[in-house]
Amino acid sequence: MNNNLKEIPIFFAVDDTYIPILTVSLQSLIDNSSKENKYIIKILYIDVSEENIAKIKKYEKENVEIEFINLKNRLEKVLGKLYTRNYFSSTTYFRLFIPELYPQYDKVLYIDSDTIILIDIAELYNEEMGDNLVAAIPDGAVQTIEVFQEYVEKVVGVIDYNNYFNAGILLMNLAELRKYKFQEKFLYLLEKVKFEVAQDQDYLNRLCKGRVKLLDASWNRMPIMGVSNEQTKIIHFNLGFKPWHFDNIPYQEYFWKYADKTEFCELLKEFRKNYTEEDKERDDANSAKLIELAKKESDCVGDDRINRR
Repeated sequence: MNNNLKEIPIFFAVDDTYIPILTVSLQSLIDNSSKENKYIIKILYIDVSEENIAKIKKYEKENVEIEFINLKNRLEKVLGKLYTRNYFSSTTYFRLFIPELYPQYDKVLYIDSDTIILIDIAELYNEEMGDNLVAAIPDGAVQTIEVFQEYVEKVVGVIDYNNYFNAGILLMNLAELRKYKFQEKFLYLLEKVKFEVAQDQDYLNRLCKGRVKLLDASWNRMPIMGVSNEQTKIIHFNLGFKPWHFDNIPYQEYFWKYADKTEFCELLKEFRKNYTEEDKERDDANSAKLIELAKKESDCVGDDRINRR
């Protein structure tokens, strides 16, 4: 083993239900990795079976190290305070605790498991950050849906919706986040403000605003944005755009390219086959409720933006 390889620390957060999806993301990450780097992959969880841990550990190779970290005991006091809705679980908040959990790192990547990585992820890790707290990509859903634009400006407090970032792909400046006392401030805000629309993502945007390096959309291309003719580096199948549910999702060919290489491929095809009209109606209703909730939250806040538009 070459001990001079550059280490690239990468974090995921999952529960058992998302393990099949995670394998596809890992497959794409590893297939596009470089022998010049060592990829330190840490998977945060509180509910993953030993069987599934063993299946993921099979992805280890000479320059890919995978570790599962059970946060149940470490976050026991705060788990009950983490608001979730619909299909979300408390795992979505785990990224907020990385700076204090890993003082040995000054910079890490966090990536959602519903992603396909088409380039060497080290390219993103090597982005210069200065003293910014995070580097991230403007949220595609907010760019597309006017109700969310109103919400993030009026309720979250981001001065321009174009600056509101998606938390699914993050380059985190842990050194600066610790100096900023990010976790302490998040836990304080958690007691005072309840963000129901985008939960941990809203907290991140509220706390980090003014210290965010915005990257171009190629690093977090969402199907809701449509297909781009420009280079795509990471595809993010967020919201209702799931190739394991539907046949007509933009960029689905990339998902199945890597899914076909995993032992979960047939299971993922079963997910798609068994996704019913009733399931779709339920998910569509949840999406409509989310837009309704964002509008309701916005309507409860005064608007002083007229003088700067």
